[in-house]
Amino acid sequence: MTVKFVKFVAALFLTVSTSLCAAAANDEALAIFAGGCFWCVESDFDHVPGVTRTISGYTGGTLKNPTYRDVVRGGTGHREAAQIFYDPSKVTYEMLLEVFWRSVDPTDGGGQFCDRGVSYETAVFVTSLDQRRSAKASKKALMSSGVLKKPIVTKIEDAGKFYPAEDYHQDYYKKIRCVTNSTVTIVAVTNAWRSCGATKPTRAPPNTRIFQARLTKKDMP
Repeated sequence: MTVKFVKFVAALFLTVSTSLCAAAANDEALAIFAGGCFWCVESDFDHVPGVTRTISGYTGGTLKNPTYRDVVRGGTGHREAAQIFYDPSKVTYEMLLEVFWRSVDPTDGGGQFCDRGVSYETAVFVTSLDQRRSAKASKKALMSSGVLKKPIVTKIEDAGKFYPAEDYHQDYYKKIRCVTNSTVTIVAVTNAWRSCGATKPTRAPPNTRIFQARLTKKDMP
């Protein structure tokens, strides 16, 4: 072997090793869900053990660099969605799917609760074939369970470009909130509740205690 070749192999090994170490140091997996108002989706998943952070944003459409006004006005094809970063040693993608199904009405094709329109439609955006298989299996299991009386209309789509929402949307539920029966609920959508005749929150985060109880020793690191 020539000296140049030896140096090349050594440099390649160093690059690969550095990349693997960086990946191990930041061992996060990513799930992307559209579940209506992304304030609510953030709140739902931030309470799940193993979720490290969430980012509200827009995805699934055609307009580049959309703003909130662009999306809610319609015509962009984007949905409000959230990137869910999680530690796969503490929570699995399948568990996050379960939280998602419990947090939305997957039979509603026109939006979610009082939020109507394409931007509020539900969807699971998959980043790999494994995620697609898990999402399809989870959806099929829910349909077969008989729990829902209507067909599931939530789509499973390949993840595309994700545009983070404006800063003021991030962690919004933490900025404006109230406590009702020890459950944090979004109060920033008061006008939406009133517009549909509601006098109290129509959506609350999933019961974290129940979810924690399901984390068996097998699921923990």
